Amino acid sequence: MKKPISLLIFLALLLSQTIVFAQKNSTNEAQKMKVFIDGLMGKMTLEEKLGQLNLPASGDIITGAGSNNNIAQKIKDGQVGGLFNIKTAQKIHDVQKIAMEQSRLKIPLLFGMDVIHGYQTEFPIPLGMSCCWDMNLVEKSARIAAQEASADGICWTFSPMVDIARDPRWGRISEGSGEDPYLGSQIARAMVKGYQGDDLKKNNTIMACVKHFALYGAAEAGRDYNTTDMSRIRMYNEYLPPYKAAFDAGAGSAMSSFNEVDGIPASANKWLMTDLLRKEWGFNGFVVTDYTAILEMVDHGLGNLKEVSALALKAGIDMDMVADGFLETLKQSLDEGKVTQKEIDQACRLVLEAKYKLGLFDDPYRYCDVNRAKTEVFTPKNRQVAREIAAQTFVLLKNDNQTLPIRGTGTIALIGPLADNRENMPGTWSVAADFAKSVSLRDGLKKAVGAQATVLYAKGANFVSDPQLDARISVFGKSTQWDKRTPAEMIAEAVAIAGKSDVIVAAVGESSEMSGECSSRSEINLPENQKDLVKALLATGKPVVMVLFTGRPLTISWEKANVPAILNVWFAGTEAGDAIADVLLGKVNPSGKLSATFPQNVGQIPLYYNHKNTGRPLADGKWFQKFRSNYLDVSNDPLFPFGFGLSYTTFDYKNLKLSAPSLTADSKIAVSVEVTNSGKYDGAEVVQLYLRDMVGSVTRPVKELKGFQKTFLKKGETRTIEFTLTEKDLRFYNGDLKLVSEPGDFKVFVGTSSDNTLEAGFTLK
Repeated sequence: MKKPISLLIFLALLLSQTIVFAQKNSTNEAQKMKVFIDGLMGKMTLEEKLGQLNLPASGDIITGAGSNNNIAQKIKDGQVGGLFNIKTAQKIHDVQKIAMEQSRLKIPLLFGMDVIHGYQTEFPIPLGMSCCWDMNLVEKSARIAAQEASADGICWTFSPMVDIARDPRWGRISEGSGEDPYLGSQIARAMVKGYQGDDLKKNNTIMACVKHFALYGAAEAGRDYNTTDMSRIRMYNEYLPPYKAAFDAGAGSAMSSFNEVDGIPASANKWLMTDLLRKEWGFNGFVVTDYTAILEMVDHGLGNLKEVSALALKAGIDMDMVADGFLETLKQSLDEGKVTQKEIDQACRLVLEAKYKLGLFDDPYRYCDVNRAKTEVFTPKNRQVAREIAAQTFVLLKNDNQTLPIRGTGTIALIGPLADNRENMPGTWSVAADFAKSVSLRDGLKKAVGAQATVLYAKGANFVSDPQLDARISVFGKSTQWDKRTPAEMIAEAVAIAGKSDVIVAAVGESSEMSGECSSRSEINLPENQKDLVKALLATGKPVVMVLFTGRPLTISWEKANVPAILNVWFAGTEAGDAIADVLLGKVNPSGKLSATFPQNVGQIPLYYNHKNTGRPLADGKWFQKFRSNYLDVSNDPLFPFGFGLSYTTFDYKNLKLSAPSLTADSKIAVSVEVTNSGKYDGAEVVQLYLRDMVGSVTRPVKELKGFQKTFLKKGETRTIEFTLTEKDLRFYNGDLKLVSEPGDFKVFVGTSSDNTLEAGFTLK
């Protein structure tokens, strides 16, 4: 008689069979794709292959009677592989129809767009989103963005942007997840998963494009498009991890960056695009350049358009965005022996494979159902989720005397250039948003208080006092609503309004386009005319809450010292006004934590928590020591550190424990800490775990984030939070660029921010 198989063994067998089946299925699908692409490429002319490598902007494509349109003609001639910046299912259907009915081989087009932090339902800008420290919310936002974009015809997004940024002068810090490689890697994975789901052939998923590969966030002087230069060991340990995490998560494409790497522009850098990305990391998707990046290598000094196009192809670039270098020059370079047919074929194959993976050869119109947009785009449900997520990203920077939350009764003075400005709520890179449908803070606050309170409004100040600067920060349909009155007249009106109120809400900060691409700032303070407004409001003696809108860390030392309450709301998306009102009135307790350090002044930049020690570090608790690494005029401390964020309640940490004093390659250490909500409100806390490798073969950071958990605690509740450490958590790239861990002593830090932790230690054997 046979003995019954235990349930555990049965489940193990079932799992192994499932894995084997999935592997076979994946192998079979790859073989089917190869056979299909081989057959198609066997029919293609050289010109048609080069056409697949060409990605123009959509321009004004008029279908039907507009058959003489330049891009339409190129599509007919097989000279276009995809288009971007065109939307709506109907328009995309009509353009796809040209390819499918009027081109020789009927190869479908890719349709891409910068779906950066939402489609029509805009979520907080990525820097703001990163401050929720909740990967489920990050993934959900990307999933909704994919649902909406795919319903409107888009199948490819130029996102996520995973560049590590430690210089807030750089405007594009707003598009990324801050300064930390560990947090950035978690967010990169979540974004890719949200966009691509578990099956790219489903018509509600879109292909991710990881950008900007690589190191773009380290542009010198924080000036956009500028030179980047760093050691390989810094690349591997600090800047490359989020890119690799996104590719490991299955991202289907990558975008080359504008900057140089090791003295060679990224789009011509064979080490970066082939040796690292494909050979070392095993990436099998395709690489597109950023906008005109190939042409820009002429100004970098690498040659004319023909020469730089050949360099780009040989480096591993597969698709040329806008520059037309591949389409117009590669045939001549092939004839001259500067590139090979094999290199052209490989690039063409990878673009065609992307279309195959998206299911476009099965159904080129799978994203063109005009009825989907009516029920899936900008829906009440999506907007509600956006509102809920936005409230989780706000960071309470200061709250003296429990100024917040405010009462929803009496009279509230709402003052500032961002108090009633719908256009600036979504933030930068909100290309599909209908700004008229965004919720302003004035709208949200008035709706929230209803008849229980009176909301008085005054603009109080323009964003800036210089009209020429104002013109530079009011682009892409995002008006600053320039007021022609003098600053004194505007402040006088605001003070009069404030005098009638019980509390003042000052909505100040940047316009949405003061950060983002080509929006670098040499000074990152609150503009002086807005600071003058805040000073006048404080002089009234009424309690002031500063609602700070920004796409970057700002130098707000004066504001921190003088304003009783500061709530950083970033740019919170289309539902900003409602979400901000929820937090101001205490319906939601803020729980955001900073993903980028706020410096005291620009002289401290770059400033980040996971720095190295010098040989002459400043002693703990010291402000200045001669012949130590410090400044004469300012301390080394940040204004607000990485991981910082207050709550309407308070959280106490105690009893940090390690399950063992040492760790081996085969063991684990459980790290536990008791966290108590000791205040008067229910709330969520982000419990953060950091490590320090005390001795290494190369210098190691003073602290590195290695884990975090966001946990909700009712007032008075205590919970034990536990993390598990393994030898893998201790690995880093050594001087030989080998991923290793090294025996020795380690410190563990657990707490509420990078500079407020409990401490313990263990040894790696």
